[in-house]
Amino acid sequence: MHQSKGEYSFSTCWNIKKHTVGRDMIEEIRSLGFRRVELNYNVNQELLATIEPMIERGEIGVSSVHNTFPHVPNPDYGTDSVLLGFDDETKRGMAIELLIQSAEYAHRYGAKAVVVHPGEVPFDYNIDEVLKGLYKEKGRESDAYQMLWAEMMERRESLSGHYMNRIVESLERVCNHIAQKGWKIAIGIETRSRCYQMPTLQEANTMIDRLAGANLGLWYDIGHGMMMDRMGLYDNAAEVNAMLERVVGVHIHETIGLSDHWCPYVHSGDMLFFDRFLPVIQAAPIKVYELKATCDPQSIELSHRYMTERMANLSAMSQ
Repeated sequence: MHQSKGEYSFSTCWNIKKHTVGRDMIEEIRSLGFRRVELNYNVNQELLATIEPMIERGEIGVSSVHNTFPHVPNPDYGTDSVLLGFDDETKRGMAIELLIQSAEYAHRYGAKAVVVHPGEVPFDYNIDEVLKGLYKEKGRESDAYQMLWAEMMERRESLSGHYMNRIVESLERVCNHIAQKGWKIAIGIETRSRCYQMPTLQEANTMIDRLAGANLGLWYDIGHGMMMDRMGLYDNAAEVNAMLERVVGVHIHETIGLSDHWCPYVHSGDMLFFDRFLPVIQAAPIKVYELKATCDPQSIELSHRYMTERMANLSAMSQ
């Protein structure tokens, strides 16, 4: 048994693919020292059948659920979708209902937030995948990368306002429903891993401004932000540290190159770079590790020790 991780939570994305029984999945996470979990979007009713009794008995707490929850196999309502920005009112209505359903489950489980990928500017093909290939093969400064990046940005900037309006309308309906029900649930709009997806940090600011008073905030995914910074979309650390009061939760992981969901400090071998994200982790009401299956228990333990020790030093220096 590893040391207690206190207020930190841990996403089921780490081990969901190896378990068919929910209780076993949660017990493995508990063995790492975590007493809270984020139930991710691949958790289905079959897994919940043995997780819900654990929640009811207080064996595990739920920090957050990740929309769409429980799992919906239709890719229209998956994690890489136009989702809350659909022009088709029937599809958008369904996306809104599914987010409300996620919030209802969060309320039932005593969670504090729902993580949502609100939408994207759609492309005919996965331009992000092509750009990442060029980044790795030729570099960000190459003519091939810069030309395709400019093409992507032109379309993104010309259409993002339209999809912003759709997303804000949808979020308003969801937040109003949550308020009417009296649920103490925040909606966290997550920074994304593909360059055509929304929101950027500035887009998140705009969404929050336009829904002033709603229980809506930024769900800051550190690794995704690192990736978008490297690709050239925004200035990750500087922008997020300017909006700490708007962060409702964080996904903690590190990106190596353009590969994400690694243990901070341990897998990069860089003992300095990740420090710039300690203030946002410290400020976030909900702190969730979101790691890939290849992160072994020893690396997770070591990464947590490095991070919390450095955070303690940061706190001591600021006093």
